[in-house]
Amino acid sequence: MIFRQLFDQTSGTYTYLLASRPGGEALIIDPVLEKVDRYMTLLRELDLRLVKAVDTHLHADHITGLGALRDRTRCITVMGEQTKADIVSMRLADGDRLTVEGLALEVIYTPGHTDDSYCFVMADRVFTGDTLLIRGTGRTDFQNGDPRQQYESIFGRLLHLPERTMVFPGHDYKGDTVSTIGEERAHNPRLQVRSVDEYAELMNNLNLANPKMMDVAVPANMRIGLQQEAVARQGWAIRGGEALALADAPDVVFVDLREAAERERHGVIPGSLHVPYPVLKEQIAEGGPLFHLARRQGGRLLFYCAYGERSAMAVQAAQDGALARSCHLEGGIAAWKAAGGRVAP
Repeated sequence: MIFRQLFDQTSGTYTYLLASRPGGEALIIDPVLEKVDRYMTLLRELDLRLVKAVDTHLHADHITGLGALRDRTRCITVMGEQTKADIVSMRLADGDRLTVEGLALEVIYTPGHTDDSYCFVMADRVFTGDTLLIRGTGRTDFQNGDPRQQYESIFGRLLHLPERTMVFPGHDYKGDTVSTIGEERAHNPRLQVRSVDEYAELMNNLNLANPKMMDVAVPANMRIGLQQEAVARQGWAIRGGEALALADAPDVVFVDLREAAERERHGVIPGSLHVPYPVLKEQIAEGGPLFHLARRQGGRLLFYCAYGERSAMAVQAAQDGALARSCHLEGGIAAWKAAGGRVAP
């Protein structure tokens, strides 16, 4: 496995790059906007293809690199389903799996620092964001933070992991890079409490100043979605009602870009083909199955996903590949449902 821990000195943020092999699919956790050029260089040097960019929560101390990485690599942006961000390509829930080729991370909802905080667990390590830090825990006094929820996230979830599980946090200000669950249980001063009440009392009396970037970072991080209006201006977007009218058209092929878990949870448009977004490029390339399907039938490919972001990127790629009749469902499957469209399990 390829694993890199990268550091932003200004915000004290750790960013993590993971891939299963050279030349394989990669994901990045908690990227910082100012470091995007560095990430792009490293991806080229390691011959990796960035597939997913993930934020553990909506950050208040730096501007996320999610949008910039999406624009430069056409990767999938990922956050928890509680996020206040306007649009991300994929929203995760507790118990989901975050996957790229060769890697799978268990998704754990860990509110407390913020109400949209998540941790990600592999066999030997956990990426804790700002929930559990090395000899500390994330503050709980803004963005709907709650010390009682954080106590449950830590004591009820994270500390149940094996003691040898390595802890990779979202921040450190002392120069520490990694710990373990066992170390934190034994030596983290904020975990040496006897009850949730004692923990809440401790956290409620930290009296910390707000992060210096908070007034800039939070609004910026809430507006990271791909501007689908630009795609619409090209005439490549249709709304839910228009898609409904095309459902029985013989020359229209609905293409679902979501992953299997998303389809199982939210249903599918009946009759649609399943082509997960990471493999779309090969499918629409000249000689690929979707390319042949569209060209042979003179048909129209109608891409859809969860919120319209993956499908907007897909239709741009299809148009670049001379599939001129391609379009996408603006707003994703939610727009289809709002228009009265039927979904199948």
